[in-house]
Amino acid sequence: MTDALSARRLSRRGLLAAGGAATLATLLAACGKDDTAKPAAGNGSGPWSFTDDRGTKVESAARPTRVVAFTGVAAALIDFGLDKQLVGVFGETKRADGTADPQAGDLNVEGVEILGNVWGEFSLEKYAALRPELLVTHMYDPDALWYVPDESKSKILPLAPSVAITTARVPMTKPIERYAALAESLGADLSAKKVTDAKTRFDAAAEAVRQAVKANPGIKVMACSGSPDLFYVSNPKVSTDLMYFAELGVDIVVPNKLESGDYFEALSWENTGKFPADLILLDNRSTALQPKDLTAKPTWQQLPAVKANQVTAWDAVPRFSYAGSAPLLENLATAIRNAKKVS
Repeated sequence: MTDALSARRLSRRGLLAAGGAATLATLLAACGKDDTAKPAAGNGSGPWSFTDDRGTKVESAARPTRVVAFTGVAAALIDFGLDKQLVGVFGETKRADGTADPQAGDLNVEGVEILGNVWGEFSLEKYAALRPELLVTHMYDPDALWYVPDESKSKILPLAPSVAITTARVPMTKPIERYAALAESLGADLSAKKVTDAKTRFDAAAEAVRQAVKANPGIKVMACSGSPDLFYVSNPKVSTDLMYFAELGVDIVVPNKLESGDYFEALSWENTGKFPADLILLDNRSTALQPKDLTAKPTWQQLPAVKANQVTAWDAVPRFSYAGSAPLLENLATAIRNAKKVS
């Protein structure tokens, strides 16, 4: 999978497809009956409902106890106090060496069914066998469910209600609040010390960014991602974390020739110096070129921030929880505080 494909994911759009009961019956019959996959009975919660960011009110007779989610979503829900409710995940979960992908956070990757570990991979058979009661994922564009393949969503979506949370064009605090609300509706205790401590840490980290900007004014920051052929400069008016960083006072490069979806400007490697920057936030996902890969790119090596060793890792798809996002803010504050004007 190329980074160009990875970047284009963000602008993919699709309408939710509808499927029939026949599809569900066929899939469940094919998977057979597995008593261990039956929903837990008697959770005592009564009727459950949640209105997601499509404006869809999802309802069930009881609180869902078998939740399948994008890996980063599952990790965020765990940060807010869920655990046994999460039975399956999809998206980057395990690295090649078998260890947990950073996206997984505190998720026990051995304790859940992994339906797919890369973009476009989602096992319909494994999903049906889990007898899911809820599917949860990000929504970067209207009605586009993150990591739910367009070509099979008409078979996936009828198997369980789905919840989509907006993760673009709003500051990062918004999806964090929405996932907290969803977790609470599913039984999490947001007053638990683990959650309140994380919120305190997040607030302190946000203030640290504000203070770093005041203490070291004029530092220009560029968020970017590299592929073999193109260099992508991200747009802080769309990317939710960058939007929040800007609200905290960070001066972030705003690209002006945006691709479809407005998420980024794609530059040839010859033009990587188009936007002067003192500090570079570099996409740290496995699908993007990392500093060791970029040594072969002469124009990258010539960037003032690179020469000054002012490049820091950037979680381009952050974990939308206070626990997941606080370290991002802490790292940003440190990077800004230590940066020098070089552009």
